[in-house]
Amino acid sequence: GHIEIPIIDTDEKFIWSVWVSLSEENFLRSNELLHVEGRENEKPYFGWLSTELPIYPKTTLSLKTLVHTQEVGAVPLIEVEQTSHPLAVEQREGITMDRVKEIAHLINHTE
Repeated sequence: GHIEIPIIDTDEKFIWSVWVSLSEENFLRSNELLHVEGRENEKPYFGWLSTELPIYPKTTLSLKTLVHTQEVGAVPLIEVEQTSHPLAVEQREGITMDRVKEIAHLINHTE
């Protein structure tokens, strides 16, 4: 899915593509609806973030999330639980374009 982070003073979003672990029941349900029109009306699924985003000072693994199914053909939107974790704060409050540049630098210069 995608974690969308608003970029302050723009209509754009910074997007992390991530994996989330679902319960077996929710995973099977999401697969049943894979090609079903109107699936975006499904209630969000609880999940655990399963992608490490190493630019954050605290691990992102196992953060609580809600997985919002989107229309057919679109990946789910991932909502990180509203905590004090820097990723959650950025999703909630947005980031500046300078922060986007910082993230790009950190990603491109990580060994």
